[in-house]
Amino acid sequence: MLTATNYMKPATFNCTVLRDGHQSLAATRMSTEQMLEIAPILDTMGFSALETWGGASIDSGLRFLGEHPFDRLDTLKKLAPKTPHMMLLRGQNLVGYTHYADDVVEAFVKLSVKHGMNIFRIFDCLNDPQNMRTSIKAAKEAGGQAHGTICYTTSPVHNLEYFANLAKEIADMGADAIVIKDMAGLIPPAETAALTEAIKKATNLPVWIHTHETAGLGAATYVAGINAGADAVDVSIAPFANGTGQPDCMRMLALMNGYERCPQLEDEADFKKKLSTISAMLQPVYDSLSRFTSHANEVVNSDTLRYQVPGGMLSNFRSQLKEMNMTDKFEEVFAEIPVVRKALGWIPLVTPTSQIVGVQAMMNVKFGRWKNITPQCADVALGYYGRTPAPVDPELQAMCAKKMGKEPITCRPADLIKPGMQDLRDKLAAKGMPVTDENCVIYAMFPQQLEDYYAGKRPEPPTTPKPENFGAPVSLSTVGVAAAISGRNMKLNIMGREYDVTIEEK
Repeated sequence: MLTATNYMKPATFNCTVLRDGHQSLAATRMSTEQMLEIAPILDTMGFSALETWGGASIDSGLRFLGEHPFDRLDTLKKLAPKTPHMMLLRGQNLVGYTHYADDVVEAFVKLSVKHGMNIFRIFDCLNDPQNMRTSIKAAKEAGGQAHGTICYTTSPVHNLEYFANLAKEIADMGADAIVIKDMAGLIPPAETAALTEAIKKATNLPVWIHTHETAGLGAATYVAGINAGADAVDVSIAPFANGTGQPDCMRMLALMNGYERCPQLEDEADFKKKLSTISAMLQPVYDSLSRFTSHANEVVNSDTLRYQVPGGMLSNFRSQLKEMNMTDKFEEVFAEIPVVRKALGWIPLVTPTSQIVGVQAMMNVKFGRWKNITPQCADVALGYYGRTPAPVDPELQAMCAKKMGKEPITCRPADLIKPGMQDLRDKLAAKGMPVTDENCVIYAMFPQQLEDYYAGKRPEPPTTPKPENFGAPVSLSTVGVAAAISGRNMKLNIMGREYDVTIEEK
């Protein structure tokens, strides 16, 4: 619990280089083999946590690197046994892109603890606590820590009172700490300080902060948060730092020098020497992933502040608009994003909602507003992703209900999903794959990729890799503008899953 004494304890650093560092700057393509020499050194440096798993790393490792996810966790835990391991978990979505049954969520969390995971950062793309409840409870029961994670965003309904009440609701579920997750790098220092204080007052829990240096605010945001009482912040190590990644650890240490709550190191000179060593070891790794890196992701991008969207979303959609012969519509598409967000109840832009909102904005500009609605957008409007921060536009909801042939729901979406573990075991057995609980939970999210893994099929690298900031790689291709308008299907590949969208003639 928070007390006047530990409030003034020095803040600590979490290291994200083995997960979000390379996810944000190199499309999550760092292999386990490339981490082997680095992990033992990181384990000696006194970080409060090492982020080693979760997010897009499980999908990308299986899909693009041919690695079984639990093998990576086993390896890294063996190499770095002293420092707590941390992962990002999308609540009822686990590390996939849809809701899964409660027994699948419980099994995944329990297995993660068994294989060495300690801290679960649990968030929901809509900031809906009901989608976080099962995983928070499962983490606590399995002996892990549950850090309730709030996705920071801006809108007419997102203010200090909203975030404080949300934090209190998550704390009441049993969370051990509250994390401010600024996935777009948009939160300014003063707002960070006020939000940190409001959450601490509302919950009496430790507050950790996660941001990105996309817009150049990250380091200043951390200093302000720590001065306001934040207990830990996320840093990475160059070259997998700064830009769309987290602020660099060496730079943060220099910025905090002289502050009362600067992280305390047993041997600062040794710590800095190890940072330099790791940075030098990582440079050839970064260079080897040049197909997945981009100079645009390495530098400050003020467009992120202008458009109020994650940097990775900006870079992705520049490419996607080019594919659709819509380069001249860039401003129109990004002006449409807040229109879509408002209609969908001001949902945050984070995996998978950033992709859902962005694709729908593109569709609105190309074919007319709401003339073609993607199934994922419709499901958000109808409540199948959960409770939105504000009410969904009733006219849009009615259109979606008619299009999808189903009524809106107000219950927790997972309440409609029957238990799934036994069915997964049966499917694995029928396909001749090893029937383990580990394979069951991975098969629930990535069935084709797990089948390919056991069939010995090494994944082929994509022909046109695109760097991204959050989630698995997103691409969009069409059968051609003329063909699309004449009524043929458009194929959307969203985070590795293909959807056929029928283009209606108007």
